Amino acid sequence: MKSALTFSKQHLFPAVVAMSLALLLGSMIWMKDIENITLDLRTKARVPWQVPMADPQQLVVAIDEESVADYKAWPWPRRVHGLFLALVGQTKPAVISWDILFTEPSEDDERFIRGLKSTEANVVFGAVTGENGVAGEREPEGLLPDDPIVKASRLVSLKNVTGDRSKVITKPRVMLPAGELATLSKSALVDTPPGSDGVRRRVPLIIRIGDNIYPTLSLTSIIELWKVQPDEVTVRIGDAIEINNAYAKRSIPIDETGSFLVNYRYSTDGFHTVGYSYLTSNLNKKFVKKEEVKVPDTTGRILMVGQTAAGLSDIGPSPFSALTPLVLVHSNVIDNVLRADYARELPWWPVWIGAVVMGAGGLRYLSQRKLGAQALFGLGVPVAYVGIATLLWIVSSRWLPVVWPVVGFISLQVFMIARRLIAEQKAKEQIKGMFGAYVSPELVNRMVASGESPQLGGHDAEITAYFSDIQGFSTFSEKLKSGPLVELMNEYLTACTDIVQEQGGTLDKYIGDAVVAMFGAPIPMEDHAYRACVATQKVHIKLGELREKWKSEGEKWPSIVWKMQSRIGLNTGVCMIGNMGSRTRFNYTMMGDDVNLAARMESGAKSWGTYTMCSEATKLSCEKHGGDHVVFRPLGRIVVKGRTKAVPIYEIVGLKEHVSDKTRECLALFEQGLTKYYDRDWDGALALFAKSSELELNVPGVTPGVVSNPSLVYIDITEHFKVEPPPENWGGVYVMKEK
Repeated sequence: MKSALTFSKQHLFPAVVAMSLALLLGSMIWMKDIENITLDLRTKARVPWQVPMADPQQLVVAIDEESVADYKAWPWPRRVHGLFLALVGQTKPAVISWDILFTEPSEDDERFIRGLKSTEANVVFGAVTGENGVAGEREPEGLLPDDPIVKASRLVSLKNVTGDRSKVITKPRVMLPAGELATLSKSALVDTPPGSDGVRRRVPLIIRIGDNIYPTLSLTSIIELWKVQPDEVTVRIGDAIEINNAYAKRSIPIDETGSFLVNYRYSTDGFHTVGYSYLTSNLNKKFVKKEEVKVPDTTGRILMVGQTAAGLSDIGPSPFSALTPLVLVHSNVIDNVLRADYARELPWWPVWIGAVVMGAGGLRYLSQRKLGAQALFGLGVPVAYVGIATLLWIVSSRWLPVVWPVVGFISLQVFMIARRLIAEQKAKEQIKGMFGAYVSPELVNRMVASGESPQLGGHDAEITAYFSDIQGFSTFSEKLKSGPLVELMNEYLTACTDIVQEQGGTLDKYIGDAVVAMFGAPIPMEDHAYRACVATQKVHIKLGELREKWKSEGEKWPSIVWKMQSRIGLNTGVCMIGNMGSRTRFNYTMMGDDVNLAARMESGAKSWGTYTMCSEATKLSCEKHGGDHVVFRPLGRIVVKGRTKAVPIYEIVGLKEHVSDKTRECLALFEQGLTKYYDRDWDGALALFAKSSELELNVPGVTPGVVSNPSLVYIDITEHFKVEPPPENWGGVYVMKEK
């Protein structure tokens, strides 16, 4: 239950908000314009993959540049169109549709009508809806639907209409072809209102004038081609226009306004096209002059007559070009219906749900991954989505919205990345505030980069505990006043702490001159024992440099300062780690028996005359990760003060590159002596320990503060056992009498 609430709060809720806001933003006109641009790009991208030419049942008769040059200035005298109709009618086309308005009377109408009467083809003239005039400025254009002229015209309304008519594109008036043109041939509305960016993407197939529903030019052309009777057309507003007769069955999708989403396939080059003057001239040569000329086969075809010449008025933007002949809008619609090649816009809600699921799921999966992975996801998914949307449009003409889902998804990723950066920054500051005094900046950065908060309040972890103490510190307190003593200790403790932190250690506390630290917490490190061992030797090296520095400062420091030595003890094991103390005062520290053993290693080093001592657990772990880089000397199996179990202990002699040949010889003799010692060969052991004692680095009376060394210690122990042998089950164990 808790995890579900966390998921909802951290991932699902932001995804819902981001996608909902993006969806609302997507309903704005300027966002729709951007979406339309992406659709245009997809439309252009699919051109190489589609059928190269439009359906041959349609022939575009283009009033092109050549035609304008042949017949001079546009518009032409209507006798030209009368001649065209008389000639082309002999080729028996099925339909001649005019995307040209003849709403004003002309002196040539008689010859135009004569040509119209001579053709057997179904001729459809363009009509256009009129608007109410602005009061006081101009008269209203067009006729009202109940005007006798309209009723007498062949502007046919559709009767089988169901659905909400209130949203259908509605105009108050209609402008019909002039005079007898309206009664001798059918008329159809050529209205194709542009979108907000000027492109006609959704064009009406039906328009309401008064209470009547009228088909537009493209739909009327199809109806005439297939000889569809009015009662064979069913309009379901918001769904489809059904055509069902002996010639064809079609279900043409329309929206609640009666508009059709044009599935643009072709520009000028994609349609079967012939020039108006070229066709008229060749038909005249064939039928009047009886010359042998080749003319396009127009039998049974729709001839769509319209303007294509640059500079004429019927030019506008399309997905293919800023200057496209608008007759091609009707031609694309007709081609879509002929091939049942419809574009469909997918509904918003499955896209919204999918975006929310993908966004929330992705954020949940990536919440613990690296920031780069989340950024890659935030960019990769939109790219993949755009690719899918493009492929869907190319393959099946499905319009998957791109802009608002991508905007929503990317904004969600930006929000989540920003939130994560802020959270990580807060976590970093919190970790720095909590651990900055204990660990190095490098380790703090590793803690932040790990993405895991330290476990506070106490938990078990394997670490290497580190204890150090200054040899004879009480004498320093006697010799130095408080000011110089503080200065000396600050310099010493700074050097020790810097080295510990450089090696990845965490400062636990200072106890006077003592430094207590841990390696392997709060961030686990497999090589914590190796790091701790290296740190001990670097501390001794640094202390040697400090001694030289203090000595060079002359009388500022007494000679005891020049001889300062530090003893260090290590032990590796599972300890309790965490914030411990009172409710108001606590410290990040370590507790446990293995911590106490590390303290015994430090204090016991004095008895053995060494400066660094560790347990066998530390040695084995160090060698596992550091190989032979750290040189150890076995000191035997001892029982420290306060424990009953024997612990093998070792001296950390130094780093391999710093150990001299003399010291290596000493170690070899000492280990041989220790073997004799375990075998109860007391005399053999004494002889070897005597030789190794002569090579010891620390010698009483020579090395300041040293009262013994491992060889001398074992000489004393061996002489004692020579007089008072241990029991038969001895096992080489020595019990320490001091801490």
